[in-house]
Amino acid sequence: MAMESSLKEHLRELEELLLKSEIRTSPEKLKQILAESFFEFGSSGKVLYKDEGIGKEGLSVAKMTMSDFEIHPLSEEIVLTTYRIYNHIKEQHSLRSSIWKFNGGRWQMFFHQGTNTSL
Repeated sequence: MAMESSLKEHLRELEELLLKSEIRTSPEKLKQILAESFFEFGSSGKVLYKDEGIGKEGLSVAKMTMSDFEIHPLSEEIVLTTYRIYNHIKEQHSLRSSIWKFNGGRWQMFFHQGTNTSL
């Protein structure tokens, strides 16, 4: 149980890093966290791929608050994370999920989905 607790904290920290402006605007840092084959079903309805979606400026800056973070281990090396986001700029709530895989000695995000919701 302690191992799952520390994994939960680690993955939460990685998810929270992806909300920070200094990470979102750094293509180098994003490329460390996101797997080569990463793709996303965005809350905008767009499908984004790592090699197409990260420009020279990285990703757009956002002010978001995370809540209700949980992990759902699918195997020893693959974990589904789920949580809620409130986007302060858009004043929009969304449900989020990510698939993380232990790859090359570190956890990397392989997939992400955001779904807008009223609360």
